[in-house]
Amino acid sequence: MRQNLIVDADDTLWENNIYFERAFDDFIDFLDHSTLLPEEVRAVLDEIELVNNKTHGYGSKNFARNLGQCYERLVEREIKPNDIPTILALAERIIQHPLELIEGVPETLEYLASHHDLTLFTKGHPEEQKLKIDRSELGIFFGHTAIVKEKDASSYAALVEERKMAPDVTWMIGNSPKSDVNPALAAGLNAVYVPHERTWHLEKTELATGVGKLLVVKQFSDLRDHF
Repeated sequence: MRQNLIVDADDTLWENNIYFERAFDDFIDFLDHSTLLPEEVRAVLDEIELVNNKTHGYGSKNFARNLGQCYERLVEREIKPNDIPTILALAERIIQHPLELIEGVPETLEYLASHHDLTLFTKGHPEEQKLKIDRSELGIFFGHTAIVKEKDASSYAALVEERKMAPDVTWMIGNSPKSDVNPALAAGLNAVYVPHERTWHLEKTELATGVGKLLVVKQFSDLRDHF
């Protein structure tokens, strides 16, 4: 049976969060706080991101803004003219880094596209996400691509309605319980959880249950055994 497979992008098809983690490590070195541990600085940045993401969304540009605000809040020395540009450069390197596809993704997508209807569904800054899709050369496998500000139950419901997908034969495939699995199940769809050991910690939560089916695989290439 031909099914609708909605596929996440960042940390499902290609590496993403590892570059944000590296930028944060460099930020820690630059901040050089005398008392706060890295995890305590991270907690402050989390607080800023949770507020700003609701307004500005995700991506390296918004991450740069968050780092700048975190620096202004925690810095123990007088801010120099080059400080903020230096911090912004840490985030800009993220989008400039060569795209690294996750092992097994191209051949698995080729197989899936020959048997099912594929939709690429991602969140973030539209231009940044489009650039990554172009650089990945994976767009040829998808009949439709949607980039949204937030992936929640309502955005899944809107996508399904727009594309006239039957929920019982529609699956969301991704690495994030928060943005991929749980909201898809809440919208009445099926979901496949593909764990990634470096998933952004703000995307982690307990897997939920829903009307639809939940499948857990070890790696993206395992999808060929189920679809």
